[in-house]
Amino acid sequence: MITKVMRHCLSLDLRDDPEVIAQYDRYHEAVWPEVLDALRASGIVDMTIWRRDTRLVMLIETEPDFSFDKLVAGADVHPRVTEWNALMASFQCPLPGATSAEWQPMKLAFNMQAQKKGDES
Repeated sequence: MITKVMRHCLSLDLRDDPEVIAQYDRYHEAVWPEVLDALRASGIVDMTIWRRDTRLVMLIETEPDFSFDKLVAGADVHPRVTEWNALMASFQCPLPGATSAEWQPMKLAFNMQAQKKGDES
């Protein structure tokens, strides 16, 4: 049983091509089971990806001991996961200011619950 989940927010851009965007959306309507299994095995409890035009925002909830290093492809990663990652990379481009087309962590700017708790003291 998970007693506490951690939240992470990341962002990335898709290539500015309507067909690329449509393909990305179609693939995410039915993510491959091996990919979902690998996400769960890495400690991800839940994941949502939001898109506006080419901008993607991913919210993940993880077990407290989660590490992004667990998501790096290794020798024990299922070949379909490696295939999925390569396919998704073909749709992506770097965010402005980023050096690679990888998900970039976002900085927390506001948390209502944290401020609400501060008001109660």
